[in-house]
Amino acid sequence: MHGRDKVVSADPDKYLSQLKNRAVGNSSLLKLSGVGLSLGGYEILRDINLDIRRGEFVCVVGPSGCGKTTLLRLLSGLHQPTTGTVSIDGQKVTEPRPDIAFVFQDYGKALLPWRTAAGNVSLALESLGVPKAERPDRINALLAKVGLAGQAEKFPAQMSGGMQQRLQIARCLAQQPAVLLMDEPFGALDAMTRQHLQDEVLSLVAQSGATVFFVTHDLEEAIYLGDRVIGLLPYPGRTALSINVDLPRPRNQLTTRELPQFLHMRRQLFDFIAEAEKR
Repeated sequence: MHGRDKVVSADPDKYLSQLKNRAVGNSSLLKLSGVGLSLGGYEILRDINLDIRRGEFVCVVGPSGCGKTTLLRLLSGLHQPTTGTVSIDGQKVTEPRPDIAFVFQDYGKALLPWRTAAGNVSLALESLGVPKAERPDRINALLAKVGLAGQAEKFPAQMSGGMQQRLQIARCLAQQPAVLLMDEPFGALDAMTRQHLQDEVLSLVAQSGATVFFVTHDLEEAIYLGDRVIGLLPYPGRTALSINVDLPRPRNQLTTRELPQFLHMRRQLFDFIAEAEKR
């Protein structure tokens, strides 16, 4: 049985500075134009139109069956739309590419069990053609960044769930992606580990400047993390709600969640999901 994850705190002043200075650009980085997808005679997504700005943290919520994960796969290039286009920086996304990283929900399947933590991070560097001599320093820096300093020689099976998810995030960051796609990455973790990782992701995103597209069933998580929350309706999946999250950063797990604006948005999303599930 694994003990509680050891959380390595960043320098508080540096962390606050990163979050206060975090800026969302005005230019569009990711764009979905009239995107639809049909598989096996079933319409999965219909007429999705989204503009995601450079550096924006967008969270997506919706009932089961609305196509949230399918939307991530379209953005990653793993699937191609039946209609419409997906583009990054004006270039059509037709296949997986190194500037788009995908953090999967099932970290156990995403990691290679026969490779150590260092070996899993190295996989991304190898695919980018980073010289072998340069890899150890980069790997150690990335592991330290996600709170896994000193864990380089452990195998995934020797790590807790939270540590494995940190490792998957480190491997994605090794790609130095412009876009980070995250599919319910904290859904299987206990509440305290989930909150620690939420704050760590906010810090890492502030450092890297990455644009994030984050799928979750947790309405409070969506508000806490996001600059914007998108709501999808099911059968077929389509956009029906967009909320700008005008809450100050840095955010705090206690005080932010007690703000009247936070509670109002939570109620708004709860009502949206309740109505969507009646369809």
